[in-house]
Amino acid sequence: GNKLAPLSQGSIDSRVEASVLTVYDHERLKGPQMDGKDVSWEELDAEVKKALGAARSIRIISNTVVSPTVKKAVAEFTTAYTNASHVAYDPQSAYGILEGNRLSFGKAVVPAYHFDKAKVILSLGADFLGTWIAPTDFTKQYSKTRNLRNGKAEMSRHYQFEANLSLTGANADYRTPVKPSAEAGLAAVLFNEIARIIGTNTRVPAPDLGEVKNLTRAADELFKANGNALVVAGSNDPQVQVLVNSINQMLGSYGKTIDLDTPLHYRQGDDKAMNQFIDQVKGGQVDAVVFYNANPVYDHPRGEELAEALENVPVVIATNDRADETASFAKYLAPDNHFLESWGDAELKAGHLSLVQPTISPIFNTRQVPVSFLTWAGKDNVDYLAYLQDHWKSTYFSGAGNFVSWWDQCLHNGFYVAQLPATEPTPLNTAGNLQEAGRLVKQRYTPGTGIELSLYGKVAIGIDGGALANNPWLHEAPDAITKATWDNYLTISLKMANDMGLTMKEGKTQLVKLTVNGSSIEVPVLIQPGQAKGTVGLALGYGRTKAGKVANGVGVNAWPMASAANGFVELMAADVKVEKTGKAYAIAQTQTHNTYMGRETVVQEATLDEYKKDPAAGRWEPHVTTYSGEADPTSITLWKGHEYKNHHWGLIVDMSTCTGCSACHVACQVENNIPVVGKQEVLNRREMHWLRIDRYYSSDAAPNDMKGLEDASENPEVTFQPMMCQHCNNAPCETVCPVVATTHSSEGLNQMTYNRCIGTRYCANNCPYKVRRFNWFKYHDNRQFDKNVAMNEELGKMVLNPDVTVRARGVMEKCSFCVQRIQAGKLEAKKEGRRPIDGEITSACAAACPTDALVFGDMNDPESQISKQLKLKSIDGGKTKAVTEPRAYHVLKELRVVPNVHYFTKIRNKDKADSQRTAIKDAPSPVAEKTQAEA
Repeated sequence: GNKLAPLSQGSIDSRVEASVLTVYDHERLKGPQMDGKDVSWEELDAEVKKALGAARSIRIISNTVVSPTVKKAVAEFTTAYTNASHVAYDPQSAYGILEGNRLSFGKAVVPAYHFDKAKVILSLGADFLGTWIAPTDFTKQYSKTRNLRNGKAEMSRHYQFEANLSLTGANADYRTPVKPSAEAGLAAVLFNEIARIIGTNTRVPAPDLGEVKNLTRAADELFKANGNALVVAGSNDPQVQVLVNSINQMLGSYGKTIDLDTPLHYRQGDDKAMNQFIDQVKGGQVDAVVFYNANPVYDHPRGEELAEALENVPVVIATNDRADETASFAKYLAPDNHFLESWGDAELKAGHLSLVQPTISPIFNTRQVPVSFLTWAGKDNVDYLAYLQDHWKSTYFSGAGNFVSWWDQCLHNGFYVAQLPATEPTPLNTAGNLQEAGRLVKQRYTPGTGIELSLYGKVAIGIDGGALANNPWLHEAPDAITKATWDNYLTISLKMANDMGLTMKEGKTQLVKLTVNGSSIEVPVLIQPGQAKGTVGLALGYGRTKAGKVANGVGVNAWPMASAANGFVELMAADVKVEKTGKAYAIAQTQTHNTYMGRETVVQEATLDEYKKDPAAGRWEPHVTTYSGEADPTSITLWKGHEYKNHHWGLIVDMSTCTGCSACHVACQVENNIPVVGKQEVLNRREMHWLRIDRYYSSDAAPNDMKGLEDASENPEVTFQPMMCQHCNNAPCETVCPVVATTHSSEGLNQMTYNRCIGTRYCANNCPYKVRRFNWFKYHDNRQFDKNVAMNEELGKMVLNPDVTVRARGVMEKCSFCVQRIQAGKLEAKKEGRRPIDGEITSACAAACPTDALVFGDMNDPESQISKQLKLKSIDGGKTKAVTEPRAYHVLKELRVVPNVHYFTKIRNKDKADSQRTAIKDAPSPVAEKTQAEA
């Protein structure tokens, strides 16, 4: 990520990391086509101009366009064809927010949310860390309110009300499972509660939801936050958003945590206009359609209706990068460049502009879409870079100084912050009819007795029909919550599974028949702790048929289960049926244990109040009873130890700021040529990931109930723990390798010499962290995996990092702390006659982490961030250093392996009485201590 950019501040996510692979996707169209045959661009353009000129009505259908220069090109197209209009939609739209703000303030915008300024956050089903609006930006903001390093002792408090256990819910301090209807209905209930606390007489009609745990407490704390509060809702119903707007106005959030006057430009799609377009196509009122990188046949609830109607549209043009579910209806295919092959710009927030620069020349005979629009509008031989520069010169350049120098500076920075014209602040009079909003919300969202379905998007796969669907890195990235790969599934609670006889047996689950509004699919079930009672969850983005050999046939298509009945896309359904089929099914999960069984040596945590009283709260130190008394176990060793005279590399993992987003996981895969193995190999426990993110749930069992501690709570607390090679100073793998393939470096790295390894796997057996991987096959070019892996094509091999060895079968591999990056950084500094500066060298995982939970550096450099955050203190005459940061600990410290990875305790901002693990910590260990004689 670009750390200079004020909007993202260097934040990045797994989808962006993985997008580099799609450049080399062999499924991309290689050039323009007409009637299924390859043609030249000149032939295509001539036929398209002729067809468009004869059309009476033309529609351009796209997802949100954030590029000002592309919008200019589209405007020139619609000027040339006066019967043309542009309709934007989004699979996961923010239409409810746009329309809600129009009703409330007369301004249809998505406001800028400032989670970094919020002391109390309440979310009604909005997965703002996972998939809602701008999760990458929000994650960076949110992490700043959870970071306790550098002497900070305050955290935001986060309340989440939701049906499915989302990434955001997993990070909440207080999470309450509710039905999808209640997620929306709670807006009216919360409005009345806030109004009661403030002392106003205004009330709105509200559904009867009974007693909702944590709601009264949350309302009270929101009020006490004195304007530093933020309420968000994931509902796409404008009436729900009107109520949320009024809640935030009563709390004084506008101007502090919400900015209406510098809005975001994400998710500008118009659900109403898209519904009208489908109706018009069905009614024969559209002669020509240009699908601009959009796939509504797949990713819109009315996609089947549209597919049937497109058969009768005379002219269908698509710029999609492949002949997907929508583009396959097109007579004319004008494939777009990949964004990494393109020039462009983006305005993701008012006045905040980013520049897109090509990193590679186009591999295929493709063309940027705006060039196609301009060509079809009558402009030939368009140089899009010159067109882009002209637009920036006329729109953003002040005229002072030299344009070329200004442009070069913008390219260097990657962004430009424009001076917005002065405007009057948006009047906060909430003109929307609150009573009408409450009436409609009560009418639509009073929960019934039947099962409700909540549709959602996975963090890696997303829910759209875009090119990333065919990306195997994302399919094999374990879901942050379920740890499942290569599938979607119906999540249900354990109680519901037991009641229906759907519990898993012998590692397999069961297929069920899910029926919604007369539409049925068969889907496997997965038992999910935290799933709200009476609900089931299903991920969108699967069940593709024309995405490519990776995505096709993976999972089931859930889009027909969504609704557009009320004029907006709604990702929920009531009164669904779930029926047993008697069929078994295997879901490939990389983690099948749910808890850490109270082992404080693995996850150490405390509440914020405990931490304020004692910065070492939650820490657990092992001890050994000897004949002379107790001793530090690390002092008893057969090792002579290591002296690091030059560099000593280490890593911090702060579990309070880690959200489990998986950006580090995919970054590691991209950087280190880690192979994809496919679903069956994951089922065989042969995944190759060097870095995993362990996800642990709390347990309700008593401290001495060892069997019960294996079971997760009904609504568990969640802890994410990134786990990679710990680069132990007393490495147990090094002592058992018979061929010295794994050795210790003079800079603290546990090294692997692949050419020396003969695959005995003794090292993997001796590793207590289980972070070593045995390479069973030549995954990168083995034809056996063609069905699941796109990288088998010679084109796909171009994505491999040339600085990293591609491992052969039969060898062990593991995290190297990105030694290639370390060596490159050292060499660059050496050429300049100096030592490396902190920040110049970092591992891929730390570089990608959007929350700064991972900090990599040289522990021998007193000015490095890792040294300062560990509060390293020299001992033994400066030969070694001791960690004095109270929160820092080693996982499995009692084994005396002395890792170079330090974890910081997990701190939750909740009362100790509410902490689900408090009982385990305060109770004596379930393992009886040995007497001195036994020892």
